[in-house]
Amino acid sequence: MALVLVTVFVLSFLLMHFVPGGAFQSERKLPAAVEANFKRKYNLDKPLPEQAWLQATGYLRGDFGVSMKKDFLISTLIRQGLPVSAALGTLALLFAFSVGLTAGIISAVARGGPIDVGVMTLATIGIALPNFVIAGFAILLFVFTIPLLPAAGWGSLRQLVLPAVCLGAPYAAYVARIARTGMLDALSQDCIRTARAKGLSEPAVVLRHALPTALLPVVSFLGPAVAGVLTGSPVIEKIFAVPGLGWHFVQSALDRDLTVAMGLVLLYTFILYSANLLVDIAYRLLDPRVELS
Repeated sequence: MALVLVTVFVLSFLLMHFVPGGAFQSERKLPAAVEANFKRKYNLDKPLPEQAWLQATGYLRGDFGVSMKKDFLISTLIRQGLPVSAALGTLALLFAFSVGLTAGIISAVARGGPIDVGVMTLATIGIALPNFVIAGFAILLFVFTIPLLPAAGWGSLRQLVLPAVCLGAPYAAYVARIARTGMLDALSQDCIRTARAKGLSEPAVVLRHALPTALLPVVSFLGPAVAGVLTGSPVIEKIFAVPGLGWHFVQSALDRDLTVAMGLVLLYTFILYSANLLVDIAYRLLDPRVELS
């Protein structure tokens, strides 16, 4: 993880400093003295290696710096926006894995039947539709046609339900397909035939013996799902006016706000690789044959 964070930091730093333009470029050119003062304030007047060193040592101290555009502490932005994005992402992942896993198991048990065909058709549609398209249909249906949920905002669980479902729906479709494949593979193993031969009920065979094996590919998908939720949340946060980190991340790229962009890139990288670490540990819990070294 440390090596990845260093690599991401170096590549992001170089890319952001070598692209044309900058945080102080606008239609109206700043006076040379004002621009020089801004560059001095944010250490942009120093050589690139010294800039990188100052920024990296600041991150190690927990100091993410100050926004170049709005002059606020990035640590304050993270402290205020991260809980919002975390709540939205957690609900989206819970929805994706609970609905997707249930649908995949039911589809595998009813293999070849109308339920299997229906579930896999819905899963294919869910994978094909981007989350902002699902959000548009959801707003039309559950806000205007059947007014059950609020259209936007933050502050209550009801306001998070719709964006969480829209954010998690494509991943629920992926999980359903992965869980179906894993369950079909598990149900074809010799130990399952032995369990049935001993007279165990079908729910006991599926849930107690086949499910732990079928969960391994589903758990493997947790890392990519976290990455997808992180990268997909800016659009959903924008549509539903959720004040999370995603909106600030996109805005920092548009504004060429290097300090905010760098801080959020490293934060997202750390969250993603932490999720991958948890997946590796979960492997050992689900399958005793896996060794952690």
